[in-house]
Amino acid sequence: MSFAPLASIPAPEPGTGPWPANLACTEGKLTLAGHALSDLAVRGTPVYLVDEDDMRSRARAWVDAIGDGDVYYAGKSFLSPLLARWMVEEGLYIDTASEGELRTALAGGVPGEKIGLHGNSKSDALLELALENNVGRIVVDSPGEVEQLADIASRLGRVAPCFVRVTTGVHAGGHEFIATAHEDQKFGLSLATGAARDVVTAIANHPNLSFLGLHSHIGSQILDPEGFAAAASAVIAFAGELTRNGIAVPEVDLGGGYGIQYTGEDPQPVSEKQMLAGIRSALEAACAAEGIDVPRLSIEPGRSISGPSGMTLYTVGATKDVMTDDGVRRYVSVDGGMSDNIRPALYGADYTALVDRVTDAEGVPTRVVGMHCESGDIVIKDVSLPGDVSRGDLLLVAATGAYGRSMASNYNMIKRAGVLAVSDRGTTWLVRPETWEDVLGLFPEL
Repeated sequence: MSFAPLASIPAPEPGTGPWPANLACTEGKLTLAGHALSDLAVRGTPVYLVDEDDMRSRARAWVDAIGDGDVYYAGKSFLSPLLARWMVEEGLYIDTASEGELRTALAGGVPGEKIGLHGNSKSDALLELALENNVGRIVVDSPGEVEQLADIASRLGRVAPCFVRVTTGVHAGGHEFIATAHEDQKFGLSLATGAARDVVTAIANHPNLSFLGLHSHIGSQILDPEGFAAAASAVIAFAGELTRNGIAVPEVDLGGGYGIQYTGEDPQPVSEKQMLAGIRSALEAACAAEGIDVPRLSIEPGRSISGPSGMTLYTVGATKDVMTDDGVRRYVSVDGGMSDNIRPALYGADYTALVDRVTDAEGVPTRVVGMHCESGDIVIKDVSLPGDVSRGDLLLVAATGAYGRSMASNYNMIKRAGVLAVSDRGTTWLVRPETWEDVLGLFPEL
């Protein structure tokens, strides 16, 4: 790999490459929506940066592409009360998967009717909270949940709005641990064994439960519509069977998992319009084959909205050269690591980075590593960075907006980084940085 001087980096276009739309090089310095990164770093590093207008644009693109359908922003990728409010302002609903995510969406002023709830192990308290706040859909994930939800709904005098998550046998995307539609895993109810049919029937026959539709999720980091088309065919075949047995299927949710670019070498995903055109075409063809009406379509993008809009800004610490079988590798350490981005350690995920200064130094093979007491604490395994990177430089890592802060930890007793939203109108914390009082305040006094 070769390193291009920073001054030659063009401002990326929305939806292309791993960088957000409003990142630019201005007078030899990186800026985000007109704000110099060096000025933003004064608040402390590491810090997650969010290009607010880029995120809003990506959200609107899904809404525009789906037309007569619903887009649920997958809050598990990253959620805060203000971000939830942004998504609703752009015409999306909010998908939650825990009590904390549900409470966060509600704290943002999101009406319960615009919230969906997932989860393979929902507590009574979570289901009570959902029903008391008139959540628009509860996705049933196991047989026992039917009786659990019906008992709570009956006690509260409510009718619970239910989707049923099915496993279609179709899975797509990246790492084995993020492929979620094969049979041998914790999510959903099998079409093949009849478990899904039994649960749908039980819901349809219970006075305190209302069957609203079928849900399918086939994996993550999916770059084209082919996997969704196969899943749609399986789901619609089941919908046809239910319809012929007197159970209408008003809606089908085909989940999320739409991929993004993490590096310049990653293949570019198809556009939102192309993705949904492919999904709709498959849905309509499957419905025609079954002789049923086309149900309403909903989807749940998360990473494709929050991922490219977010970045992590670090300060470089120690550097050293290490001999390998292939020559010399430069190790560049930063003031964060696996505590703010676990995905490289968990999934072997790849990222790329820029240094915030112009230099004529040649690029050298570099491994960016964190400050934690783990040999697997690697931020970027292989990247070409200028050979004169040194202590105090600012390093910007792309596409960390999804699953960075939401999977962050206090490993080695560090403070979790804040999330700063940036636009040409100013800056605001989506999540404030933790303080030492926050970290130590959880311990009882001695």
